Amino acid sequence: MGGVARKGMLVYEIYRALSYVVSPLLQLHLRWRKIRGLEHPTRLPERLGRPSLTRPPGPLLWFHAVSLGEGMAAIPVIKECVKWRPDLNILLTTATIEVIINQLPTGVLHQFSPIDTPAAMDAFLDYWNPNAIMLLECELWPNLIMVSSRKGIQLALLNARVSMKSFKLWSAPVLFPLISLLLSKFSLIIPLSSMQGIHFQLLQAPPFIINFAGDLKYAVEYDASKEELRSIDDLKVQLGHRKVWMASSIHRGEEEVMLGVHKVLKQVYPDLVTIIVPRYPQHGKDIAQKLQKEGQLVALRSQHQKIVPGRNIYVVDTLGELRHLYRLTPVAVIGGSFFPGLAGHNISEAAAAGCAVLTGYHVGHFSHMIREMQRLNPLSVLQVTGKLELEEAMLKFFSDAKVLEARQTASKQAFHALSNGIIANAWNVLYFHVLNKALLKGKSGVTIATAIKSYSKKELLAFKLVDAAV
Repeated sequence: MGGVARKGMLVYEIYRALSYVVSPLLQLHLRWRKIRGLEHPTRLPERLGRPSLTRPPGPLLWFHAVSLGEGMAAIPVIKECVKWRPDLNILLTTATIEVIINQLPTGVLHQFSPIDTPAAMDAFLDYWNPNAIMLLECELWPNLIMVSSRKGIQLALLNARVSMKSFKLWSAPVLFPLISLLLSKFSLIIPLSSMQGIHFQLLQAPPFIINFAGDLKYAVEYDASKEELRSIDDLKVQLGHRKVWMASSIHRGEEEVMLGVHKVLKQVYPDLVTIIVPRYPQHGKDIAQKLQKEGQLVALRSQHQKIVPGRNIYVVDTLGELRHLYRLTPVAVIGGSFFPGLAGHNISEAAAAGCAVLTGYHVGHFSHMIREMQRLNPLSVLQVTGKLELEEAMLKFFSDAKVLEARQTASKQAFHALSNGIIANAWNVLYFHVLNKALLKGKSGVTIATAIKSYSKKELLAFKLVDAAV
C-alpha cells in the first residue's frame, strides 16, 4: 500500500469513528425532520438501514441516488437493465419518493437512502447483499464504498461529476488521500463530460476505469398518466392564442427578476401569460400569496385555478410536471442561474420540448451542457446577465416570429443530436466493466466454458452487443 493509500485509510478510519460517534445525533436529526414533515411518516427505519421489503432471491443491482435529479437520471438505465436482464432484481434508493416512485418500472424495489453510518450501512448491505452498486453523480459516501469493497461488491459511478467547490475541497491535503482511496474502489466511472473526466483523473481515479457515454440527463423521461396529459391539454385550451412564456426552476429572489420582466412585457402584450415554476412548491405558494395581497389575479396550480381573461400569472406549486409543462410555452427561462451562489438546472427538458431556451450565467456544472448545445448550434441556448437582457430578448422573440422559431428549432435539434444513443452507450460500458463481473459472483470455481453455459440466451446476446460496441 502506497503512502497516499495509507493516509487515505487513516482518514477513513477517523471518518468511520466520527460517523459512529455522531450516529445518535443523526438519528435525533432524522426524527426532527420527520416531525417537520421532511421524512416519510412510516418509513424512517429505512434511513437506518432497516428494510421494509423482502429481498427477493437471486442477483440484485442497487442504484443509489439521493436527489430527485439523480433518481430521474438513473431510471432510463434501470429501464434498459429491465429490458435486457428482466431476471435481475433492481433496488433504487433515494432521499425523496415524490415523482420517482411513479416512474419506476414494475418490479423495481424502492427504499429510502440509508445514512452513511457504520451500523446503518452494515445493516443495509448485509440484508440486501447486492451484486453491484451504481452510485449517481457525486455520491461518494466513505462507509458505503469501503464496506462494499470489502465485501467484494462491484462499484460504478454514473454521470459522475464534481463541482469546482468540491474539487478544491477534495484536492486539499487532508481529503485528497481519502478521495483517491475511494475512487480506487470503483470498477467504472462514467463522467458526464470530458472536463469532469479530467477532474477525476486529477483526483487519482485509475484512468482505465473512466469511460464516456454522455450526460444521462439528456435521456430523462417522465411517463405521464392519462389524467396528467388531460390536464396539460386543458391548460393549452385555456391559454388559447395568448402570448406565453415560462420561468422554471427559479430560486428565492429570482421571482423578482421574472415578475419585473412580466411587468414590462404586459405593457406591450396585455393578454400575456407568465408561467412561474419555482424549484420548491412552498416558494410557489409564497409568490402567489404575495401577488394576491398586491391585488394581482394569480392562478395557482395546486388549487386547480383556471387561466381566465384577466389572469396573467400562473404559478405552478406542484412537483413532477415540468417536462410536460414545457409543451405549453415557446420560451423557457431556466432559473437557479441569475445570482451568484446558484448552480443552474437541467436545460435539456425545455430543449426536448422545442422551447427557445434562456438561462443566466451562474450555471455550475450545467455549463458543459450549455457549451455542448451551443457548439452544435449557437442559437440553441441564450445566456443573459439579468433583467434588462432578459427583457430585451423576450421583446425580440415576441415581436419577430422567425427569430423565435429559429431558436426553438435550434434547441430541439441540438437536444436530439446530444441525446441520441446515450442510454445504449451507458448500458454497454456498464455491462462490460461491471455487471458481467458482478454476475459471476457466486459462479467462482467453475471454468469459463461452464460459466458461459450458465448464461441465458439474452445474456449472451447482451455480451455480443457489448463486445461489438466496445
